[in-house]
Amino acid sequence: MLRITALVAMAAGLAAAEAPRKLPYVYTKWKHFTVAEGLPNDHIFAVKADGSRVWVGTENGLALIDSRTGKVRSWTEKDGLPWRVVTGIDIDPKTGDVWLALFGGGLARFSGGRFDHWHQLNSGLVNDVVYGVAVENDNVWAATTAGASRYNLRTGEWTIFTEKNAPMEEIWNYGVHYGDGKVHLAVWGSGVLEYDVATGRWKDYLDPDGEMEIDLYRDDGIIHVITTAAHYVEKTLWVSSYFGVCRYDGRNWRGFFNQDSGLPSDFNNNLKARSANEAWFATDKGVGAVVDVATNTWVAYTRDPKGKSGKAVVTRDKEVLETVEMETGIPHNYIIALDIQGSDVWVGTSKGLGWGVGEGYYPGLKERPPVVARERGDRP
Repeated sequence: MLRITALVAMAAGLAAAEAPRKLPYVYTKWKHFTVAEGLPNDHIFAVKADGSRVWVGTENGLALIDSRTGKVRSWTEKDGLPWRVVTGIDIDPKTGDVWLALFGGGLARFSGGRFDHWHQLNSGLVNDVVYGVAVENDNVWAATTAGASRYNLRTGEWTIFTEKNAPMEEIWNYGVHYGDGKVHLAVWGSGVLEYDVATGRWKDYLDPDGEMEIDLYRDDGIIHVITTAAHYVEKTLWVSSYFGVCRYDGRNWRGFFNQDSGLPSDFNNNLKARSANEAWFATDKGVGAVVDVATNTWVAYTRDPKGKSGKAVVTRDKEVLETVEMETGIPHNYIIALDIQGSDVWVGTSKGLGWGVGEGYYPGLKERPPVVARERGDRP
């Protein structure tokens, strides 16, 4: 009788495990782009989707991928690119011009098949080491190691922002993003600076506890002053740092760390926010995507360092809800850049670019049966 009861309980447990639960979408179809597919270099610094076109900044040139055909075209210095290392890309929505942040080479615009070049010797650019670029109406912002520069396309006027005229305790700007009337700068040692385009006023977001080693008080503000990226979408500010990531909805802060979420690592190079509820983070140990803030549900994408296979782990807090093994995952676990193209995602790594095809994508959570995890070597 005891044995029968145990078997019944086991069967009930298996049925419960296979019953539909509210789970997020998981990207299981990945394609890779490397030098073999036509990229000028496998070390990816920037990726920017523009309709069906995907621009890629590498350590040795610029590339354009047509996501409809998979064809790749590239430009290097011999093709007129002013500098070999492209660390940031943005598109002017009015003209379609492609703006490039050059690591040591200043700022470039690619328009009509021609490159125009701005640097310290021919413009008001404050420094030639440019990490990021963002187009804001008629202005182009450049995040540099010596402050931020703003170039007005109509008047040709340059404005420099440093500790002298902006609330920068440090002037090493890692990233810049424009959205919904606000420019956000991610600054090493100065947290995040917000510039209101309508008023011309600055606002700073600093860690209130003033502790450099840890986040001393939970959810009291930005988690750390060393920030790497800031994205503002749907009235929500997302921030990445070398010590975790956080979110601000205008009233409340929330921090996320490896120890209590699905974030693969607290060391974050970049981020891309899809909405107020979903953001993707580029860590040194894989991609971490928070897909439902209220329930702290994440999907972490990693690659087996010994092979090509990948894994997606779905967690809620630290509870593993689902593990999905894939024959092909992200190209590498060191992630540098991210972008979202409709239902698809693009992941730039230190060894190639990954394209996650979002067939059947849905936001948030949905009732569906979990995917049964497979042991490595098993066939689907």
